[in-house]
Amino acid sequence: MDLIGLLLIFCSRLLDVSLGTFRILLLVKGKKAQAAFTAFFESGIYLVALGYVLQNGITSPMQIVAYAGGFAAGNYLGMFLESKLMSAYVLVEVIAPETESSLILVEDLRSEGFGTTVIHGEGKAGNRLILKILCQRSEIPHISNMIGSTGFVFVSDVRGVWGGHFRQKRK
Repeated sequence: MDLIGLLLIFCSRLLDVSLGTFRILLLVKGKKAQAAFTAFFESGIYLVALGYVLQNGITSPMQIVAYAGGFAAGNYLGMFLESKLMSAYVLVEVIAPETESSLILVEDLRSEGFGTTVIHGEGKAGNRLILKILCQRSEIPHISNMIGSTGFVFVSDVRGVWGGHFRQKRK
């Protein structure tokens, strides 16, 4: 098999898998029309790649490498596209002990411009603060550094956002 055939297989899988990953993320975000539009191109490209492989047969290990490599690279590219193109808001929730250091964390988050809602709760080990911080996905590492090992932390994607307080980008 020639290099052009291997590149066709790799690039076809790269495109159709990245579109597939992106399509699923569109569905999760509730963007049905965009997901259907993406699915049209995804399936067409997949058929080109599959048709080429079936027509010419698997005659070398390099074809398998090209097919699998395109699949792997397509997953990576799809996630990269999602991080750049989709709404990047997430909700970081921290369930922390109600201590002085947790209250200092709230003030630190707010002084950095993060809108931080505090809810008082009760857990197995006593009183807790539940911190809700809406932020850009790209700000997770910074918030994570601020939180450190304080409490239980989880992050969830946000489907839509309006109103409230949002951190202004620092120049």
